Amino acid sequence: MIINSLFVIIIGFAGGLTVGAGFVAFLTVLGIIPRLTQLSKTMNMIRFYEWAVVIGAVSGALATLRDPCFSLAAFFLIPLGLAGGIFIGLLAAALTEVLNVFPILAKRVGVQEKIISLLMAIVFGKVFGSLFQWIYFVDR
Repeated sequence: MIINSLFVIIIGFAGGLTVGAGFVAFLTVLGIIPRLTQLSKTMNMIRFYEWAVVIGAVSGALATLRDPCFSLAAFFLIPLGLAGGIFIGLLAAALTEVLNVFPILAKRVGVQEKIISLLMAIVFGKVFGSLFQWIYFVDR
C-alpha cells in the first residue's frame, strides 16, 4: 500500500516537472513574455510578468489538485474573469505575433488584402463564442 502510494507520488511529481518544464520552455524559446511587455510598452515591469506566470502556474496546479469552491458575489467574479480573459488574450496575441500566424494564414487562404477583416472575424468569433459558453453552459 505504501509502495503504491509512493509510486503514484513519484509519477505525479515527474509528470508535473515535465509539463512545467515544457511550459517554461514554450514561454522562453518563443520569447512570449518579453514580446508581451514590448507590445504593452511595460518593459520596466517584466519581473512582475514573470512572477505572475510562475504564481499563476503554481496556483493553477494547486487548484487543480484541491478542486476549490468559492462562493463569491458576481461583483468580485466579473473583474477576475475580465483580468483572466485579458491575460489570455494578450498571451495569444503575443504568440501569434511571434509566430507570424496571421500573415501566413492570410497568404494561404488568399486574403492578403483583407487581413483586417480576418482579424475582426477572429476577434468577434472569440467574443461571441465566450459569451455563448458563459450564457448557455455556465449559467445553468
